[in-house]
Amino acid sequence: MMKAIVARDYGPLDQLDYADWPEPEIGPKTVVIDAAMIGVNYPDGLLVQGLYQMKPETPFVPGMEVAGRVSAIGEGVTRFKVGDRVGSVSALGAYAEKVAADENAVMPLPDGLTDEDACALMCGFGTAHHALKQRGQLQPGETLCVLGASGATGVAAVQIGKAMGAKVIAVASTPEKQNVAKQAGADIVLGYDNLKDALKQATGGKGVDVAFDPVGGEGFDVLSRSMGWGGRLLVIGFASGTIPKLPVNLTLVKGYSVVGVFWGAFTAKEPKVNADNMKELIGWYLDGKVKPVIEGIYPLSDAPAILKRVLGRGATGKIVLKP
Repeated sequence: MMKAIVARDYGPLDQLDYADWPEPEIGPKTVVIDAAMIGVNYPDGLLVQGLYQMKPETPFVPGMEVAGRVSAIGEGVTRFKVGDRVGSVSALGAYAEKVAADENAVMPLPDGLTDEDACALMCGFGTAHHALKQRGQLQPGETLCVLGASGATGVAAVQIGKAMGAKVIAVASTPEKQNVAKQAGADIVLGYDNLKDALKQATGGKGVDVAFDPVGGEGFDVLSRSMGWGGRLLVIGFASGTIPKLPVNLTLVKGYSVVGVFWGAFTAKEPKVNADNMKELIGWYLDGKVKPVIEGIYPLSDAPAILKRVLGRGATGKIVLKP
């Protein structure tokens, strides 16, 4: 047996159980990883409450992201050996001392990349990179507006936007969060008050070329009226708790696109493109172009309290759990 965070049923976060759980089985093409660091992601908290796109059978162990060392390999595994440092992203099972993953969902970690930064690069930076590169097709010199710019994906979008040569406008709710966005490299930092007027001024009346929205709610309503001609409004998620309605006539009059971003489905449907993305991200990291903001490292047993804070939008940057 090993220790894990277990969702016995769908329900409130404080019903999550830190308990004994069977160690993962080693199947063909499977890699077992001894977890050094486990990434916390916003969807984890939605999943255990039954509020996410995916609804696994209960009981289950949540968590998508792990970095550590290979402790066992199944039949047919050719890319890894016991002792290798690796990271992995999968739908479930990461909030545990040991994690089993399909060989194709595992990537080697270079020496210069820490376990906690690896966790941040996978989902948070992976989502932002896919959003801006494949879905938004952000070009050098374009204006990128990032809502929720102090959160894990927001910080990633700011840094990746700069790495891709964009002018970045970051939007965050408090002076502390705005400072996080500024430190991440944003050219202009705004609050949500009078955002429509502020965006008009910041873009010289042209509007935003690419908008990155993990928040939804009223922020999306403002973006839908602040897009430039040929712009791309990227729908990442709804941290505000409100799924907005789009007046479709605005897309016609302003000539912009609304583009959905679902990174989990992308990694499953286009694994080779995702692998190329991760190589580029790790290269940027080693070159110092991107650097995750790690807010804190906490014991695995603290997961319920940490998820509460993440879902309440009380976190800045990335939070990591340690078994």
